[in-house]
Amino acid sequence: MLLYVVTIIGFIFTVIGLIVMEPVAKLLGAEGNLVEICVTYGRTLIIALIPFMLQNCFQSFLIVAEKPRMGLIISIITGVLNMILDFLFIYVFKMGVFGAAVATGISQLIGGIVPLIYFIKKSETLKLVKTKFELKPILQACANGSSEMVTNISMSLVNMLYNLQLMKYAGSDGVVAYGIIMYVSFIFSGTYMGYSIGSAPIVGYHYGAENKEELKSLLKKSLKLLTVTSIVMTVIGELLAKPLAGIFVSYDANLLDMTTNAIRIFSISYLISGINIFASSFFTALNNGVVSAAISFLRTLLFQIAMIFILPLIWGLNGIWIAVVFAEVLALIVSITFLVVNRKKYQYI
Repeated sequence: MLLYVVTIIGFIFTVIGLIVMEPVAKLLGAEGNLVEICVTYGRTLIIALIPFMLQNCFQSFLIVAEKPRMGLIISIITGVLNMILDFLFIYVFKMGVFGAAVATGISQLIGGIVPLIYFIKKSETLKLVKTKFELKPILQACANGSSEMVTNISMSLVNMLYNLQLMKYAGSDGVVAYGIIMYVSFIFSGTYMGYSIGSAPIVGYHYGAENKEELKSLLKKSLKLLTVTSIVMTVIGELLAKPLAGIFVSYDANLLDMTTNAIRIFSISYLISGINIFASSFFTALNNGVVSAAISFLRTLLFQIAMIFILPLIWGLNGIWIAVVFAEVLALIVSITFLVVNRKKYQYI
C-alpha cells in the first residue's frame, strides 16, 4: 500500500513539477539563457521522479526483507551508471545539460525498477500484492517520516541563506567554496545517514517485538561506533582539506586557501553530527515522529539559521564556516536531553 501511495504522489508531483518548473526557476533568480537550462534539466529529470521515490522506499524494504546487500549493490550500480552515462551523453555525444538529466533519470529508473521486479517475482519475505487503501497507516507513516522531510526542506532553505550571507561577506568566491564544502561534506554525512537509515528497521523491529535488551545493546554499540567514526572522519577532513579543495579550485591560489580553511573549520562538525543524525533516526524507528522531527528541525533549520546570521557579526567570514559547528553542538544538547527524558518510556538505557 505504501508503494502504491508513493507512486500516486510521485505522479501528481511530476505533473505539478512539469507545469511550474519555469516560473519557479525565474522565482529563484534564473535569467536569460539560464532559465532555458534550468527548465530543460528540471523537466527532463522530473520525469524519473516516480522511480527515484521508489528507489528510496525500496532501500528500507530491502533491509526488512533481509536483503541489505542487494540495496547496496543497486545503489553502487546506479551511481556508477550515472557517471558513465554522464561522460557519454555530455562529453562524447555533446548532449549538454539535457544529457546530464537523461543520465541521472536512467540511473534512477534502474534503481526503482530492479527492486520492484524483485518484490513482484523473487522475494520470499515481502511480496507486492493487491491491497485495500487504509488512511491511518498512511498518516502514521507521514507523521513518523516528518523529520526526514524537515531535514530535506531545511537543507534547501539553509543553503540559500548560506549563499546570501556569503555573497555579502566573500562574493561569488564564497559561494564557490561553500558548494565545494557541500560536495565534500555529503561524503562524510552520507556515512552517518547510511548507518542511521540502515539500523532504523532493526531498531523498529526489536522495539515492536519488545526485545528491550536488544534495544539497549543497539543503542550502546551505535553510540560507541559513531563516536569512534566521528573522530576518524574529523581527522580525515582536517588532513585532506587542501587536497580535496585542490580537486575543484587548484586554478586559483586565493580561492584554494579560502576553501581549504573553510573545509577545516567545517570538518569540526563531523565530531558531533553523527550522533544527532542517528538520534533523529532512532526516534523515527521508535515511532516517535514528534521527537525525531524536533531534533531535525532544530538541528538543520532553527539553530543553523540563527548561527548563520549571528556568528558573522563576531568573526566575519569564519563565522559563516563555523555556524554549522555551533548548530550541531546545540542540537547535541537537545538529542541527549531527549534520549535521557525518554529512557524509561522505551527502556533502551
